[in-house]
Amino acid sequence: MLVLVAPGQGAQTPGFLTPWLDLPGARDRVAAWSDAIGLDLVHYGTQAGAEEIRDTAVAQPLLVAAGILSAEALGATPDAVAGHSVGEITAAAFAGVLDDTAALTLVRRRGLAMAEAAAVTRTGMAALLGGDPEVTVPHLEKLGLTPANVNGAGQIVAAGTIEQLDALDADKPEGVRKIVRLQVAGAFHTHHMAPAVEKLAEAAKEIDPADPKVPYVSNKDGGVVATGSEVLERLVGQVANPVRWDRCMETFRERGVTALVEVCPGGTLTGLAKRALPGVRTLALKTPADLDAARELVAEHAGA
Repeated sequence: MLVLVAPGQGAQTPGFLTPWLDLPGARDRVAAWSDAIGLDLVHYGTQAGAEEIRDTAVAQPLLVAAGILSAEALGATPDAVAGHSVGEITAAAFAGVLDDTAALTLVRRRGLAMAEAAAVTRTGMAALLGGDPEVTVPHLEKLGLTPANVNGAGQIVAAGTIEQLDALDADKPEGVRKIVRLQVAGAFHTHHMAPAVEKLAEAAKEIDPADPKVPYVSNKDGGVVATGSEVLERLVGQVANPVRWDRCMETFRERGVTALVEVCPGGTLTGLAKRALPGVRTLALKTPADLDAARELVAEHAGA
């Protein structure tokens, strides 16, 4: 059984889209998406520097475009799909809930709204590696931080103001071996994003979603969502609520997933899966050179 997953913000690196644009028709497709959303995805995916693509309004559509493009190149029909944070929009496209243009339009509105919300207060996110969630979560809450991503495999991402994150650096929870600031420009999946939820809800009214063609696993609680309207509703609300990737991986295990392929720019979610899902084969699509190995994995595991 194969699950296809899409990474979230912070996975982007300068020039990561470049090799994918050499695939037949890829550059034209990305150019068309760029025209549709008023953002030059070709430029940002090939020539822009790290700081430019750190911008939330740029990073989010860029990630969704890369995910859709690489999934189309793979050509797999997965047994389930999921995405981490903004990757949920990519997964909604995989599942047929949103067509490509709707997915890119929605994520463009999402990125702009979240960037605007993030500009109100200096906020950020930091990954905590190691430790016991039962110890870490109360410690974060004591410092005024939100456990914004509960990722499993010994990783929780805290979000809040820069001052609160500085306090965390000076007062690590017991058992946490390392704290790493993330390359994101805001405290996503917290109350700081409440204004973005309102704007995304307005954008969602313009979309007519289809029901998922394959099981869609939600960040909210790891549940499998059966209707397009509920997928869209969850995509809106999730902006200001924690990502429970740990529960998504629990659902993969319960459903008997035997292989996990992470679309471009892959690496983050396969890393978590290797630690939390022993025995599950994993593969990250970083460049088109990974496609042949991914297709072999798909042939062995899809529809099992």
